Amino acid sequence: MLLKLIFRNAFRHRLRTALTVLGMAVAILSFGLLSTVITAWYSGVEASAPDRLVTRNAISLIFPMPVSYLQKIKAVPHVAGVSYANWFGGVYIDQKNFFANIAIDPGYLSLLPEFKVPGAQFENFVKERDSAVVGRKLAARYGWKLGQTVTLKGTIYPGNWDFTVRGIYYGTRPNVDETAFFFHWDYLNERLRQTMPRRADQVGWYLVKVDDPKRSAGVAQAIDATFANSLAETLTETEKAFQQSFISMTETIIKAIRLISYVVIGIILIVLANTMAMSARERSGEYAVLKTLGFSWRYLAALIAGESVVIAVVGGALGIALMYPAAALFGKALEQFFPFFTVDPRTVATSAAAALVVGALSALQPAWQAARVRIVEGLGRIG
Repeated sequence: MLLKLIFRNAFRHRLRTALTVLGMAVAILSFGLLSTVITAWYSGVEASAPDRLVTRNAISLIFPMPVSYLQKIKAVPHVAGVSYANWFGGVYIDQKNFFANIAIDPGYLSLLPEFKVPGAQFENFVKERDSAVVGRKLAARYGWKLGQTVTLKGTIYPGNWDFTVRGIYYGTRPNVDETAFFFHWDYLNERLRQTMPRRADQVGWYLVKVDDPKRSAGVAQAIDATFANSLAETLTETEKAFQQSFISMTETIIKAIRLISYVVIGIILIVLANTMAMSARERSGEYAVLKTLGFSWRYLAALIAGESVVIAVVGGALGIALMYPAAALFGKALEQFFPFFTVDPRTVATSAAAALVVGALSALQPAWQAARVRIVEGLGRIG
């Protein structure tokens, strides 16, 4: 009987209820998408491995280091593997077609087990100096196939650079970036020796794998001590800290987006809570009739609260349901900037909690009125 009355009263005014549910859904959806953008921004940090370090120039990442550092880093105790890379910064056809393109030593990919390249494709990549390995999403975006020639326009290293796609990698985890472009560092270096010899034999960073994540701090200190007082002193940090350094450049923007997400959902939900509370207060006369007929104050309080919670839950569920297809559309449209774009379970939990809070807040005042009736009755009996 109680549930039947709750649902009938909740959907008595269909238009008003529909608009309230829609408003709740929009609020939850807006919060979810903004939160998902923040999660996507930090996806590279979350994907970092605890047993990998990055060694770069102590001044800045834009300053290179000699490739000769490789053997000295290998000699540091507890270093299980090391490779190097250069940021290339090329564009495909047009400036808007930007994606991460990196010149690497082929051993670089062996230190990234989450980047999976089929065996035969990796062998073909190793054999050819002008070959490249590209991410699955990147290949799908531009329709690249194995054996196809791709030309990048250099920005840091001027000129047109031709590459043959010999491998297409995929991620072994959902948060792996599948939009990167890797090619041989030797191919880049050979051309630099001919055109810009002063920029040859230089690398942007070293990727170091340690045999035990607990020794990472000690290994980092040992590497930096090896190159102390050299022409290119180093700064070695965990891969997570290295990724975090890029995020920190936009930390203010992230905080602003996070603040806006909470403000948006807060304002909208407060308005919705007030709307639902007004709807409940409109039926004070009906509740008085029910009380006269013998229904208890607990029954009335449950009826009032139930209506608000039902509307809030329906709106919240609709918003959460819409969050997933909306996030998929956003991810597809923005995969150039956010390779990993998915709804975090914590966002869903927060959204559901917010919907329940709105339902509780909107039922608070009418339910208190029902409880007050009980208090007044009790005082009357005492008197």
